[in-house]
Parts: sequence; C-alpha cells; structure tokens
Amino acid sequence: MTLSSMTGFARVEGRHGDIGWVYEARSVNGRSLDIKVRTPAGYDAVERAAKDLGKARFQRGQVSLTLTVRTAETKSEFTVNHKLLDYYLEVGQSLMAQGQATMPSLHGLLSLRGVIEAAGTEETPDGFAAIEAPLLADLGAVLEQLKEARLHEGRALHDILSQHLAAITDGVDRAEALTSQQADTIRERFSRRLNELLPDSDLQERILQEAAVMAVKADVREELDRLRAHIASAHELLTDAASQGRKLDFLSQEFMREANTLCSKSAFNDLTKIGLDLKAVIDQFREQVQNVE
Repeated sequence: MTLSSMTGFARVEGRHGDIGWVYEARSVNGRSLDIKVRTPAGYDAVERAAKDLGKARFQRGQVSLTLTVRTAETKSEFTVNHKLLDYYLEVGQSLMAQGQATMPSLHGLLSLRGVIEAAGTEETPDGFAAIEAPLLADLGAVLEQLKEARLHEGRALHDILSQHLAAITDGVDRAEALTSQQADTIRERFSRRLNELLPDSDLQERILQEAAVMAVKADVREELDRLRAHIASAHELLTDAASQGRKLDFLSQEFMREANTLCSKSAFNDLTKIGLDLKAVIDQFREQVQNVE
C-alpha cells in the first residue's frame, strides 16, 4: 500500500427534488486527526456522521467539511377564484346603484384577498428528513474522494522521498570511499609535520600514537553504518500500510544527527562537503515527511 498524504480536496454535489446540496472537504497537515464540520441549522446528524466516517478513514490531518444546502426556485402557478370575484362584482354593482361607490378598477379587483390564488401550495415535509438518505450517501462519497485525493498525493510523495533516499545513499557511498583514507591521511600529516619540527624519533613515536587515537575518534564509519540502517528503515516505512508519518519524521531527525556528527569528525574538506550535501538533502526529506499521514 502506498503512502497517504495529509493534504487533499474533494467536492460532491447532490439533489433530491427541489433541494440541492454541495459538500466540500479539505485536508491539511496536522499532528493528530481534527475534523471540523460546518452545516446549516438542523443538520446536526450530518456533523455526527462526518466525524464517525472521518475517523474510520483518516488517522492524522486537519479535515474541514462544509455542507451548503439550497432550495431551488420554483415557478408558481396562479388561478382566479371566479366565484369570489363574481361576489365582489355583485357587491360593487349594488353599492354603485346606491351611489355609494364608483366602478372598481381591474387592479383593485385582483388585489382583493382570495381573488388570486397560488396553485400547489401544500406544505413540504421537513427538509432534512426528506433528503437524509441521499445526503448521507453523498457524505460518504465526498470523504471517499478526499481519501483517494490523499492517496494520490501520497503516491507522489513516495516518489519524492525515494529520490531523496537515493541521494542520501549516494552521499553515504561517497563518504565511505573517503573514510578508508582518513586515518592514514591524519598519520601522514602528523608524521610530515613532526619531521619538520622534532628530530627526536622517540618523541615522534609518542605523538604519532596520539595521532592514532585522534584518527580513531575521527572515524565516521559508525555514523555511516547507522545512516545505512536508517535508510533501510525508511524504505520499509514507505511501503508499510500503516500511518508512518511520525516514524519517518523521527528517522529524518536521526539522519540529521548522524550527518552533523560526520561533519564534526571530518578531517577532509571533501568529506565535509559530502556531509553538508547530506544535510541539505535530509532537510528536504524532512520537509516532505511533514505531509505524510
């Protein structure tokens, strides 16, 4: 199984009758799993379901889910209540005959309560109850899409981290090639300098013994062996099915510790340069590891 990133985005739209909705899910880096849900009033069940479904799919990262619900605008049909209109006309004519009113205008007649009626004005059932099943189905769909987006990003991360590990391995190989020369070089430097400064061979021998001790202290083979062990562990973690972000972060710290020690022990400019190159690659490795779940 490939790595899973903590970054991703997903969007799902749905509709049931005149009610439409949009889910948007985003995920970014986080030390633990934090799921935040925003829904309209009355949709608390979605929030509870989102947290349960999210915990089943993700182990780390800050996940933000937003639900927007819209009711479609419908065209209303209107009818004239002819019976009521006839009644109003009769009353108007009676009042006109008595001289108590004038001829009513069309606007006035149509403005009278009940003359114009909207067709199909039955009450609709509660919004959430009507769309609960498809709404929750789309909730699962958007979280699955987010999971797939994180896995897609994780596959890219796997390739990047593998390239960094290859660069670290190359640095260790180059450092190892120089290490075998380091002790002899230190001894030769001391011997040459001693011949220039101290003609006494006994004193030279004692100082050369001290130089041998210094060469042992400057030996970086242990650091290189540990770096190789860390590289092997990192490769195993890259193919592990479990969430490995924290373990990879720890390994990146160990990589840097060994590279720092290598630089401090180095007696060669070339070896120091390799150590600095290693630190640069390790820093890039650690930066990418922060995205791993």
